[in-house]
Amino acid sequence: MSIEITKVTARIGAKVSGADISRPLAPEEVAAIREALDVHKALVFDDVHLDDAGQQAFARHFGDLTTAHPTVGAVDGAPNVLPVDSERGRANHWHTDVTFVLNPPQASTLRSITIPPYGGETLIASSAAAYRDLPEPLRRLADTLWAEHTNDYDYAVPDEAVDEEKAAQRAQFTSIKYRTAHPVVRVHPLTGERGLFIGGFAQRIVGLSTGESRKILDLLQSYVTRPENVLRWRWSPNQLVLFDNRITQHYAIDNYDGQPRRLHRVTVAGDVPVGIEGKESYSIEGDASHYTPVLTPAAA
Repeated sequence: MSIEITKVTARIGAKVSGADISRPLAPEEVAAIREALDVHKALVFDDVHLDDAGQQAFARHFGDLTTAHPTVGAVDGAPNVLPVDSERGRANHWHTDVTFVLNPPQASTLRSITIPPYGGETLIASSAAAYRDLPEPLRRLADTLWAEHTNDYDYAVPDEAVDEEKAAQRAQFTSIKYRTAHPVVRVHPLTGERGLFIGGFAQRIVGLSTGESRKILDLLQSYVTRPENVLRWRWSPNQLVLFDNRITQHYAIDNYDGQPRRLHRVTVAGDVPVGIEGKESYSIEGDASHYTPVLTPAAA
């Protein structure tokens, strides 16, 4: 086995070489990639030359796939592939994928399809590093908190800027309403690391008002987005990025002057988050069984 792992930054990100992910991987190769993902949280593969089927086959090495999204349509003929297309909206907000359902994806893969000549980077932040950065009093507070995550809001466009097309996109995104309570501090099922499990879909701290919640969430989020905790990835053709959705957040930068930008996303089904006291997340509203199976931590 000739897999090599090269760190990109001190706290998050590594490049993987020596693995031909266009073919079935040997168990020891999958184990090496999984171990690198546990350590570095986000992995970059260059010169991959995958199509949609190949991207799905690679992602399946790490578990069962979700469908493309609970409410948003997939690529034609590929129900597990979500087109992340600038023409369909821009997710320029910090978030962890689909945290409004009971068991969000454990991992996400993004593959470059159309890259603008400048801009269009993806930021990926380590929520484990953010948790370690918290002063002890804030850490003790965060350990006790739960947050309600929901898709029932627009995360990118103010109301006054919503035209007919954006209104239709918003209606589709919220066509099924989801609300789920997750621990603010999630324990990673494989590594035991603690990470801040918040992001843009976390709208309220359980037991607090919206205004009180916003102040606390903004304070905790400021540790996630510290530059030291963030990988800023400039896309090139034929690249794939794999990141651990359980212990990262990401943000697609809208800095490419409206030029075409398209990635394809395939996500791996995850387990139900668990807080530091062993309590699992719980659903308040919305059934996502059509979107994702529930994995056990061992299977993940």
